[in-house]
Amino acid sequence: MKEILDTFRKDLYAGKKVLVSGATSGIGLAIAQGFAGMGAEVIATGTSQAKLDKIKDDATLAGIRFELLDVRDRAAIDKFVPSLGSLDVLVNAAGIVKPDQEFNEDAYLEVIDVNMNSAMRLAMAAYPLLKQSRGAIINTASMLSYLADDRVPAYCASKTGIVGLTRALAHKFGPDGIRVNAIAPGYHMTAMTQDLWSVPEYAGKIEHRTALKRWGTVDDLVGTCLFLASPAALYVTGTTLPVDGGYVNGGW
Repeated sequence: MKEILDTFRKDLYAGKKVLVSGATSGIGLAIAQGFAGMGAEVIATGTSQAKLDKIKDDATLAGIRFELLDVRDRAAIDKFVPSLGSLDVLVNAAGIVKPDQEFNEDAYLEVIDVNMNSAMRLAMAAYPLLKQSRGAIINTASMLSYLADDRVPAYCASKTGIVGLTRALAHKFGPDGIRVNAIAPGYHMTAMTQDLWSVPEYAGKIEHRTALKRWGTVDDLVGTCLFLASPAALYVTGTTLPVDGGYVNGGW
């Protein structure tokens, strides 16, 4: 990540407060580290107390405050977010996937709730603070906002919904100076995708389809988020930026 952070001014986010949901591991944690590395005060939330206990004393994560927050709980969100006092950037990174289970209604609704509804809950709770700071929201879409995977209908639906939600909130909040964008990750090496990248046959097929002929890492998403929340992107809103190494527009 050092090479990525060295691209930006070291104090780019000094004095800024950033909230990242789903940030106890994977993509969310990397994004939290990126903002912290640029001087931001970062609040990272997760739903697992066990994960929070495991990482809270990690010296490499200094500068990040970890908090327990269930993004499905509107009352908890409505209490937690205003307690921050101020906010400059909200990153909605909470997400789950349940392959082959999402045809069951309970699993389907849970995935929709975590992946899409939580972004709306957090955005609305953060709106008064972001209005004061003329801040930014970054949502997490996916390559499956554009492609289909017949094992994860709820994941596909939720990530497609994030694209529409991002556009709508950009126009709703735009008059208040709040910008709303999304990133659309491709295949990045995380715990969620381990069943694919750990099997050479599957990993190779995915790598071959990308333009860059490699899997993404979580660090590959950090620079994009730092850019989208920065003054360099002051006239960028309502857009979803693919960070997939060219996977979506590739071919086998």
